[in-house]
Amino acid sequence: MKNCFNSLPLLICLLMTLSLHAGNPPDDKLQADKAAYAKRVRTAFLKAWSCYKTYAWGMDAVNPLSMKGHNWYAESLLMTPVDAFTTMHIMGLTNEKEEVKKLIFENLNFNKDFEVQQFEITIRMLGGLLSSYQLDGDKRFLDLATDLGNRMLPVFNSPTGMPYRMINLKTGKVSGKISNPAEIGTMLLEYGMLSRLTGNPLYYEKCKKGVMTIYNLRGKTGLMGSQINVETGEWVDRQTHISGGIDSFYEYLLKGWLLLGDPDLKRMWDSSRDAINKYLATEVSSGFWYGWADMDSGKRTATEFGALDCFFGAVLCLDGDLVRAAKLDKSILKMWDLYGLEPESINYMTMAVTSPSYIVRPEAIETTYYLWHFTKDLQYFEAGKHLFESIEKYCQVDKGYVEIKDVRTMEKLDALESFFFAETMKYCYLFFAPDEAFNLDKVVLNTEAHPFYKTIK
Repeated sequence: MKNCFNSLPLLICLLMTLSLHAGNPPDDKLQADKAAYAKRVRTAFLKAWSCYKTYAWGMDAVNPLSMKGHNWYAESLLMTPVDAFTTMHIMGLTNEKEEVKKLIFENLNFNKDFEVQQFEITIRMLGGLLSSYQLDGDKRFLDLATDLGNRMLPVFNSPTGMPYRMINLKTGKVSGKISNPAEIGTMLLEYGMLSRLTGNPLYYEKCKKGVMTIYNLRGKTGLMGSQINVETGEWVDRQTHISGGIDSFYEYLLKGWLLLGDPDLKRMWDSSRDAINKYLATEVSSGFWYGWADMDSGKRTATEFGALDCFFGAVLCLDGDLVRAAKLDKSILKMWDLYGLEPESINYMTMAVTSPSYIVRPEAIETTYYLWHFTKDLQYFEAGKHLFESIEKYCQVDKGYVEIKDVRTMEKLDALESFFFAETMKYCYLFFAPDEAFNLDKVVLNTEAHPFYKTIK
């Protein structure tokens, strides 16, 4: 190459020189990091799964420290196996997938004479079964989802059409008239997909009616309150925010539009997003945050930001607002690094912890992953590695992984719920997954990180 400038035109020489360096660092290092971390995340998932298999097989969730399992209700609904399946599929864990399929098809039965919370059952069970059907193709997943969807339909039999919180899966008896926007609206994806896959529009129509009802009851700011009576339509708590109880209502407006193409959802999302950024967004010395306000006046009622609020950065990414998403992620990572894991909530004016637990929530990882996906900025890839390393360092125990009671002391909690498998490990893995394993652009992830294909396969 030392004589190339004498014998070749400059452009050709430069191209030849560049070709010699193609594939060298930093790309080689990036690919090596991806492969190494993908392997490590899979290993972490398998360690947690082994704990579940050993001590809680056939139950809803595992208690790794006491080496036993527990159920949410009187009998198991196999929450961890159903929640874990889509992550197993993406990770290519064939043997584990087949074990789970056998367990589900032999043991999962929704003819249960007890009440369940329709919100959690929808995002974990209905969402998990529908996504598993799309990924795996076994119609038995869809049959189970359809049975569950039919059993849940009576929740919509309120005078307003907004769903009740609880339902007996066997009798259809409902209860829980005081609900919240998240539990009213976080069914659009699941019921919309059930309608699409079965050809029965009833599921989506019922769900959308409840969403339209509560949207039309929004405050003068254009935002939702925290609690509402589904029988009367009267607000019980008029505070507004993007935290738990409201969060996924907004998430599903945008994701519902992206998945289902319903222009009503786009209109409601655009209006809600503008109101959120007008009344809840705030930039102070500690960073960029979203606070709490009165739903009518917009007056600030609390300066609290928590782990659940972190989802909004991913939604901003999907909406194309990468500037706000990046600013929010910077604040999220600052909150995470206060003690090594994020606390459940802080006062963003003082950065004091207001709720100290870390229950292995995924939302901080989720937003950082979306920024990595949409920008390919290496700072987000490095942040993904850092977030995973934090979980490895503080949440790992001899038998598996656990929650943290207080991030200031890293005292452990004897619990590991199903979303660790469905969301936290999935988002960790997606930073490093081979391109052929997953394509975010082809799917919409529900709030439990179960992927739904935009086009039916």
